[in-house]
Amino acid sequence: MRWLEYAVFLAIVLGSAQPLGLYLARVCQRERTVLDAVLGPIEAMLYRLLGVNPDQEMSAGVYFMCFLLFGLGCAIVLFLVLTFQRWLPGGPADAYLTTPMTVDLAANTAVSFTTTTTWQAYGGENTLRYLAQVVGLVAQNFLAGAAGLAVGFAFIRGIARERSATIGNFWVDLIRSLLWVLLPLALVGSLVLIWQGVPLNMTPYVSVHTLEGGTQTIAQGPVAALEFIKNLGTNGGGFFNANGAHPYANPTPFTNFLGMLAITVLPASLLITLGHIVHRPRAGWVLLMVMVALFIAGLVVCDRAETASPPQFAGLHVVGGNMEGKEVRFGIGDSVLTAVVTSNASTGSYNSMHDSFQPLGVLVPLIFLLLGEVVFGGLGTGVYSIVMAALVGVFLGGLMVGRTPEYLGKRIGSAETRWIALYALMTPMVVLPLTSVAVAVNAGRAGLVTNSGPRGFTEILFAYASCMANNGQTLAGLSADTVFYNGTTAIAMLVGRYGLAALALALAGRFAAQRRLATTAGTLPSDTPAFGALVFGTILLVGALCFFASLALGPIAESLGQSL
Repeated sequence: MRWLEYAVFLAIVLGSAQPLGLYLARVCQRERTVLDAVLGPIEAMLYRLLGVNPDQEMSAGVYFMCFLLFGLGCAIVLFLVLTFQRWLPGGPADAYLTTPMTVDLAANTAVSFTTTTTWQAYGGENTLRYLAQVVGLVAQNFLAGAAGLAVGFAFIRGIARERSATIGNFWVDLIRSLLWVLLPLALVGSLVLIWQGVPLNMTPYVSVHTLEGGTQTIAQGPVAALEFIKNLGTNGGGFFNANGAHPYANPTPFTNFLGMLAITVLPASLLITLGHIVHRPRAGWVLLMVMVALFIAGLVVCDRAETASPPQFAGLHVVGGNMEGKEVRFGIGDSVLTAVVTSNASTGSYNSMHDSFQPLGVLVPLIFLLLGEVVFGGLGTGVYSIVMAALVGVFLGGLMVGRTPEYLGKRIGSAETRWIALYALMTPMVVLPLTSVAVAVNAGRAGLVTNSGPRGFTEILFAYASCMANNGQTLAGLSADTVFYNGTTAIAMLVGRYGLAALALALAGRFAAQRRLATTAGTLPSDTPAFGALVFGTILLVGALCFFASLALGPIAESLGQSL
């Protein structure tokens, strides 16, 4: 049954990619859609209110500055909301807000949600007021997700255009991403969650008597307002500390399955959008198939690791897989699927405790985080991440045959190569030094409250990889609500969001200024299985060269230690 569910999941993702990808292409190119009659007047009104000229386009540099300033403005607003949330009306009662919202925690959370990382060094139900969740976090899930999708649109335009000094208008892309994509889908998805039992209320917390005779406090709140958009906008931060493992946030296997589709379908469809806009549809499908192949490989390894009987049970006559840290209502299958899906996108919406996974089970999501959103990825970020990986492959292929590399008719010269190389090296240049510092100093090691040795090292490496990938997952054995981790993880989040986007948009600007080269007998085809194999191998090769030594100190060493 597990593999049937995995197969159905991939079938739905691939089946939805074509129609949704073509719809996204129409949104990107401001072509007519079925929603225009309703949303067109709203769009025009927003342009007037914001003073935006929708026909005035931007260079890559101006586009990025708008993206950066928009994110900075959102972070400042969210920081103020979190800092002064005690003065907001409504629940929950002050007695339940046991985690203080310190300045460093508020700053880290503001950066987290405005970069779609949603790294949470706190428990939502004992830290935030209802209005702080709605006005602050829900709003940023929409805005940050739409901004990421806007950058993806601009990147695609850069590849598609010829002799152009512009790649679009950020404010137009932002508004259209909100109105035509995120708001309609989030409205429908949230209504489905309410139907399935996810609460949407502002009532006080409830105290109940348990069967054992004790009392338990059950948190309430506008949960459904956050839970669908956190996945659709590839954010992932939960209303509750337990995130998708909480029965109010994710009550049934159906809501879990729906949430995984919400994470995956839009980023997968953007590859079809790319192929359609550049008039090379097969090229988009090839990159999507590379994503699927990597996804299946990770699914196989993680499933085998978690379904095998844990070595700790040897000799105890206990059969079955590793259920530690997993919800009974999801079991191993849904837990593995969620772990693999969420670690591939910038959506850390976990439904099980990954720190309880076996070493090879942890290895899979860690590798995907380190590879940097090349499998589906976040809104917008996924499409330029896989294209950047493809460009590295094209460069290597060009070296083999002694030709100047090109991709989709665009020449990759020395300047473009420098941007691509810097993009490929950005993650190891950030994650590995931060991990080294955390391991070396007392402030970093103090966060290891549960584990030491290889698992402790993995917890620290996982944290920085997660923040760099704007993912937000964490292994629960690391206590990260300290000045040290709030500061250093914010650095990784900012570079992962804006550093990589800056390089992608700069490359898009250079491509847009070029003319499209004619296809010749010496052109490396970008729409063949051989090209897909080249990209697949390039991703694994670059990943191994950058991160194998670190992985050997963490999950690989732990796995070998268990077998001895």
